[in-house]
Amino acid sequence: MASRGDSTSFKPLAARETSTSGDDDGYCTLVDFAGNGGGGREGANVGDDLVVLLYHLQHACKRIASLVASPFNSSLGKLSVNSSTGSDRDAPKPLDIVSNDIILSSLRNSGKVAVMASEEDDTPTWIKDDGPYVVVVDPLDGSRNIDASIPTGTIFGIYNRLVELDHLPVEEKAELNSLQRGNRLVASGYVLYSSATILCVTLGSGTHAFTLDHSTGEFVLTHQNIKIPTRGQIYSVNDARYFDWPEGLCYTAEWL
Repeated sequence: MASRGDSTSFKPLAARETSTSGDDDGYCTLVDFAGNGGGGREGANVGDDLVVLLYHLQHACKRIASLVASPFNSSLGKLSVNSSTGSDRDAPKPLDIVSNDIILSSLRNSGKVAVMASEEDDTPTWIKDDGPYVVVVDPLDGSRNIDASIPTGTIFGIYNRLVELDHLPVEEKAELNSLQRGNRLVASGYVLYSSATILCVTLGSGTHAFTLDHSTGEFVLTHQNIKIPTRGQIYSVNDARYFDWPEGLCYTAEWL
């Protein structure tokens, strides 16, 4: 839709689609929503550059969703592939590494990202000198869960590039741009790969979830203005980390 370096605006298309179909059947895609600064709802003032970036980021997540759902990405599938060749030379890469490559490629193609910092890389990757955004990401969190069909996810945050650092060496400005405070985020969210693929995002006003519609290949708004209940029904802790809990927490857990 938008090639590398293309600054094409999605807003006119989004406005037409939302006005002609969104109001009639409630079908609102992520690009519709962002392109209208929240789809005409309670949302943030989202610029064209961010809409283009979100388009490419969601495209990467669709590819990852397809990979995660493939039977050949489980341990059984890999054993089947390797046994047919009799060699590990052509063994598939770990999915978290493949996911990292997919996201990096999509961010490059967007033309809107200066640097990407990933959990899979030792140092941030500088992409484009004049890219307006910085993306921090965990490409595939919980990749060990795939064999047991437990949900996995992609986690991301988006910052503005700090133009005041442009004079610094590449390695230094890449690192400093990636270490911004959380309150400087422009957008953030996660994608959950499970029985459904759900992209949950905040663009600065409210948190909204979009579910992948496999019939159209679009992330469609399904949960608007998500809020944590004032009081939950379940209390739970991560028992696997019991050995390094602080003393007060251990006492509380034993009492319960």
